[in-house]
Amino acid sequence: MERHRLDGRIKLRHLQCLLAVAQHGSLQRAAEALSITQPAVSKTIAELEGLLGVRLFDRGRNGARPTAQAELFLRHAGASVSALRQGIDVLSRAVGQTGGVIEIAVLPTLAAAMMPSVLETFRREWPGIVVQVHTGANQQLLTQLKSGETTLALGRMSDPEGMAGLTFEHLCATPLSVVVRPAHPLVQQRSVSMADLANHHVILPPHGTILRHTADSFLRAHGVGTLDDYSELLSMSLARAMTLRDDVVWIASEITVQDDLADGVLCALPFAMKGTEESIGILWRNDTVPTPPEQTLISAMREAARLRYGGPGSR
Repeated sequence: MERHRLDGRIKLRHLQCLLAVAQHGSLQRAAEALSITQPAVSKTIAELEGLLGVRLFDRGRNGARPTAQAELFLRHAGASVSALRQGIDVLSRAVGQTGGVIEIAVLPTLAAAMMPSVLETFRREWPGIVVQVHTGANQQLLTQLKSGETTLALGRMSDPEGMAGLTFEHLCATPLSVVVRPAHPLVQQRSVSMADLANHHVILPPHGTILRHTADSFLRAHGVGTLDDYSELLSMSLARAMTLRDDVVWIASEITVQDDLADGVLCALPFAMKGTEESIGILWRNDTVPTPPEQTLISAMREAARLRYGGPGSR
C-alpha cells in the first residue's frame, strides 16, 4: 500500500529533473535545458530524494554525478518518460495532430549514402514531423547523443568509454578504399605500390577520428609512416571535388565512394583492404525508449543498410 502511495506522489517533473541533471552533469545546465531556475531544480531533486529515501547525486566542484542508487533508478525513469512521449505520439497521430521535430546525428560519410532513402520513407509515414540531421565527427555525434541534443545517431562503434550509456545496433561493416580519378597516372600503371601513393598528395580523414586511426594503421602496416604531402578533410563533398579535379589520392570509407566507384567516376587502387573494416550502426541512449517516429527512422536505416550493403555481417 505504501508503494502505491509513493508511486502517486512521484510526478513527471521529478523524473524530468532527474534525467536532465544526469544528462548534463550539473544542476545549472539542467535548469537551462528545462528553462527553469537552479533553485527549482534543487528543490525538485530534494523532493524526489525524500520520496525515494536515497541520495541521488554526489555534488562537487565538477558538477553532479549520479549515485549508485540513482543509476539503478535512472533507466526506469527514462523508460517511463519515453513511454509517455510514445503514448502522446501515438494519440497525436490517431487524431491527425502530428508535428514536432526529431534531431538526429549522422556521420558525413553516411549522410549522402543512406539518409535520402531513410528520409523519404519517414516522410511517407510521418508527414507532419521535421527531421533535423546534424553531421560531424563520430565523437561529436556521441557527445550530442549523450547530452540529449539528439535522440538517434548513425555512426561508428567507438571505444568502451565512448559507448558508455549507449545502445549500438550493428548494421554493416565497411572497409577503407584508396581512390583516384580515372585519368590519374596511377590507374595506368601495371602495379601500384605504397611508395607510388606517397609520391602524390593524399587526402586523409581528420586527426583524432576513428577513420583516421584506421587509415594510419593501414599506412603503417604497409611501411608508410608520416606522409610529407597530405591534407585532412571532414567534408566529403570537398574531398570528392579535389579528387575529381587533380591527381590526388583519397583514402575514404568505401561507403562514401561506393556509387562513384560503381559509375566509374572514381577508381579504387588495387590495395588489399582486409582488416580496415569498421562497424557501422544505429545508436541511442540506454535510458530512453525510441518513440514510434524514431522507430520508423530506425527501421528505415536498417532497410537502407540492407539494400546497399546486404545487412549485418555481409561486408
